[in-house]
Amino acid sequence: MDPNAGLPGLPAPPPLGASALPAGTFDGSLVLVTGGGTGLGRAVAAEFARLGADLLIVSRRERHLGPARQELAKLGTRVSSAVCDIRDPRRIAEVFDGHALPDVLVNNAAANFPVPTEDMSPNAWQAVVDITLTGTFLMTREFGRRHLCAGTPGSVIDVGASYAWTGGPGFAHSAAAKAGVESLVRTLAVEWGPYGIQINGLVPGLMPHADMTDDIRGNLSRAEDATESPAPDGHDRRQPALRVGAPRELGWAATFLASPYARFITGHTLVVDGANWQRRGLVSPPVTPVREQLGRGPFTG
Repeated sequence: MDPNAGLPGLPAPPPLGASALPAGTFDGSLVLVTGGGTGLGRAVAAEFARLGADLLIVSRRERHLGPARQELAKLGTRVSSAVCDIRDPRRIAEVFDGHALPDVLVNNAAANFPVPTEDMSPNAWQAVVDITLTGTFLMTREFGRRHLCAGTPGSVIDVGASYAWTGGPGFAHSAAAKAGVESLVRTLAVEWGPYGIQINGLVPGLMPHADMTDDIRGNLSRAEDATESPAPDGHDRRQPALRVGAPRELGWAATFLASPYARFITGHTLVVDGANWQRRGLVSPPVTPVREQLGRGPFTG
């Protein structure tokens, strides 16, 4: 028997296309979104576009950018794109040189995959940390330096992860990198606040979309009742909200944080996950080692 039967959970979000902010909030603004060609990055870009922003979407792969440009342009905005490996400071500078100075930077690009720490190669560690932490730093540094020189205000949003605080078994590389990103948010909010540059974090919960990585799909399929979690209507009895999130909900949070209505909010991390990271049971469930969760045999060296 489902113990949550009959419970409503948190209400469903307003429909796609709705907004809490006034139309035209970002008219005349340019918003740069890394990893903006797919998934949550594209969803965030779309919400800025609906409020009047022009977009610059960045990805390591051109094949992600073409379809995104076409879809986002349907929202009536100007969309430009650039292939960029955010680990390369020279290429980052070239991207900034080739476009107007963005008013908003959304650091969404990251790397991640599940692996027990004892199986993790030095290259795997380096790749995830370089993209997720160093890439975020390099993009933010370039954005900040140019606004400091121009004497103009700006807003930075760094997409984080709740296991930056809780730890992330199976994701030591990503959890460490995201913890660094969280520290960067708090540090730069103090350093750059006097110059009119705000920086905040944004942490998504489970928000299924067509571009989910194989590890997320695998985690869902390994759930004991995968046929029920999440259901096609978004119901998910494993979440305190009894539903998963919609990508547009992350976009709405991002547009608010970068809007004129949130100018006094900086150094803050907003979690959009229906309280999932805070859930605790009265009785702790049995511990299942990460190797077992990932279907790996004993470690043999």
